[in-house]
Amino acid sequence: MQKIYETLDRLFDEERSAVLATIIRQAGPSPRGTGTKCLIMDDGSFEGTIGGGILEAQTLDEARKVFDTGLPVRLYFSLNGQDVAETDMLCGGQVEVFLEPISSRNPAIVTILRRIRDTMRKGDRGLLITLIDPERWQGGDVPKLFLGKNGEISGGLPGAQSIAEALGKEQRKIMQSRHLSLAAMKDDEGNLTEVLVEPVAVRTLLYVFGAGHVSKQIVPLANRVGFHVVVIDDREAFVDAGLFPKADEIRHMPFEGSVEGLAVDSASFLVIVTRGHMHDKTVLAQALKTKAKYVGMIGSRQKRDIIYQKLLEEGFTRHDLDRVHSPIGIDIGAETPEEIAVSIVAELIQARAED
Repeated sequence: MQKIYETLDRLFDEERSAVLATIIRQAGPSPRGTGTKCLIMDDGSFEGTIGGGILEAQTLDEARKVFDTGLPVRLYFSLNGQDVAETDMLCGGQVEVFLEPISSRNPAIVTILRRIRDTMRKGDRGLLITLIDPERWQGGDVPKLFLGKNGEISGGLPGAQSIAEALGKEQRKIMQSRHLSLAAMKDDEGNLTEVLVEPVAVRTLLYVFGAGHVSKQIVPLANRVGFHVVVIDDREAFVDAGLFPKADEIRHMPFEGSVEGLAVDSASFLVIVTRGHMHDKTVLAQALKTKAKYVGMIGSRQKRDIIYQKLLEEGFTRHDLDRVHSPIGIDIGAETPEEIAVSIVAELIQARAED
């Protein structure tokens, strides 16, 4: 997502135009969820993907009309039967895509989108509100408003200030959901209008060390609740994209020195679920030298205590070890890999919410 806003910034410098496509509704199986974006440039190239196949091909075709008219378009797809076979992407379902014009000649949209870019660069968050009725975009208007986390405002909603005020009061609650939503709200004259509400935040980095049974359950859950998931394992056969379709990245590397080679900062989450005590200890020793927000290690209390004793003998302190969530996860009596994953991801959500 951040890459799209960085690309937009470059287009603004070059005084170019684009069309931003966003999935605003999705029902049934789909490789891309609501909020997924694709940026179509004026030269026909694009950044990102909303799913490929017929869905994306028709979106790219429709974008040409948006370039010509300067007005947004809503596309509805119901893919099944032969259409599904041709996409190789969807197994049937409904998708709605919103295409909006982005012009470097419109100072309002430039200001809003550069504000979002700056917010993401800083690791901050905010709320993007868009009125998606094409009639509200007539005459070059951009009915779009960005609320920073401290109440700073960029842009505006002409004729719908009441909507901005209502959503501003709920901003904290909406941000906690982390998911795009589409709602019908009353404007200043009492008329219902559809409003696109998008929490804007950099996805939290989650490094999962180990590509075993528990990891296979953790990854899709963590991805679904907004983590950018990176899987690391030293076994080539296990770092297979087919085994982890919801992982953002998969890395084949030895556990020794693995953490030092990653971009771990004070916002990062580290989950240690390797196949053995020694590998867990190897990763944990490296993790304790970082400023990671969360470090969790799987295993029983007995296993944990053995590893902790070895680390104390190597010079780590009790204060260092107190940072570690081990046994990992919220205690819900989990036994199966699926249940363990639920307990772990629940703890990740809890830790993230402490911001």
